[in-house]
Amino acid sequence: MHIWLTLVLVFALDRLSKIIVQHNLNLAESLEVIPGFFHLTYILNPGAAFGILAGKTWFFVLTALFVLGAIIYFQDKIPKKSRIMHICMGMIAGGALGNLYDRLFIGKVVDFLDFKIWSYIFNIADSMIVIGGFLLVILIYKYEKSAEQ
Repeated sequence: MHIWLTLVLVFALDRLSKIIVQHNLNLAESLEVIPGFFHLTYILNPGAAFGILAGKTWFFVLTALFVLGAIIYFQDKIPKKSRIMHICMGMIAGGALGNLYDRLFIGKVVDFLDFKIWSYIFNIADSMIVIGGFLLVILIYKYEKSAEQ
């Protein structure tokens, strides 16, 4: 249950944030929020992180579908008491679905979170995939460690 609720919340937050950016900024426009640190910069990313594999839309569509399928398959294999693991999977699935939506309906991914400490501009979906994946790896490691003992 937590997977699906989290997926819906992440997807809705991602879509809403992208719609707000698309309606309030022109493509390539940047709005300074915290000088020298954080801007909202509207771009359309044809690839993955850092624009790698630009134009390989079907590769990313298939990857997102694979991730969503894997989460559906593994959801019943996670103990019900491990809510945080279910939430992490929902974060990953919601992020994958958010970017999949963009690829299917826009052809590129809407990115806008621009921290000036590095050159990568990303979105809520990307954040949820990374955070959910990182936490999931830590939880699996801790689970395996406790199972050994």
